[in-house]
Amino acid sequence: MSHKNLNTANAKKVAIVISNPGTSTTGGWPVGFWWSELTHPYFKLTEKGHEAEIFSYFGGKCEADALSNPEDPSQWQPEDVISRGYIHDPAFMKKVDDTKPAKDIDVTEFDALVVVGGQGPMFLLEKAADTIQKFVEFYEAGKFVVALCHGVAILKYARLSSGEYLAKGKTVTGFANIEEDYSDESVWSMNLLPKDKHVMPWRIEDELKAIGANYIQAGLWRGFAIRDGFLITGQQNFSGSETADVLIQALGE
Repeated sequence: MSHKNLNTANAKKVAIVISNPGTSTTGGWPVGFWWSELTHPYFKLTEKGHEAEIFSYFGGKCEADALSNPEDPSQWQPEDVISRGYIHDPAFMKKVDDTKPAKDIDVTEFDALVVVGGQGPMFLLEKAADTIQKFVEFYEAGKFVVALCHGVAILKYARLSSGEYLAKGKTVTGFANIEEDYSDESVWSMNLLPKDKHVMPWRIEDELKAIGANYIQAGLWRGFAIRDGFLITGQQNFSGSETADVLIQALGE
């Protein structure tokens, strides 16, 4: 997709990887990708004349976390008019309903790889070996790799050819402990989980620090993204546009 009124001579091609459907091992509910973390980068990239193609860990039909739908009764993110528009776009929904698997991504054909968040990555990424491998391949090929929100979970598993963690020594962000606390309190208040259980099986901030990354964040639910060389990370579901902006700027260099 490109816009005829834009100069697309320098258009880039970006692979966006979303989570397949899964089940939370902590709450027992369905999990998947988060709408705004797919649609906001997709919108920003294509608005600038870049091409974006949607993949998933294993291919096939994907489902978003229910809370991420702006029309969900929970009204968790009702202001997300970008997602609202794409959800009602049959051509776009066909892309989500029929994704190619990450193993089909040709590193030579794309300029960047984006790993979208949502609850799904926390439960499925560990088994998504192809996605992890592609992430490392892109990085070692000198191409931009992007992880957003709980998609930053990929950095727990991504190791360079040397065996060292890709994120070691890098300045990164991702879903913050204060945001995990907020999420836990929310589900506890709704009696969806007992107070001795957490929404997530582990925490991004803690794991990134443990592998030697320099973890930073901008505060509770603040849109924030940071670049360190060829690695770009976004804090959470309100950071889709900020993350895309950092990538777009990087692609233009």
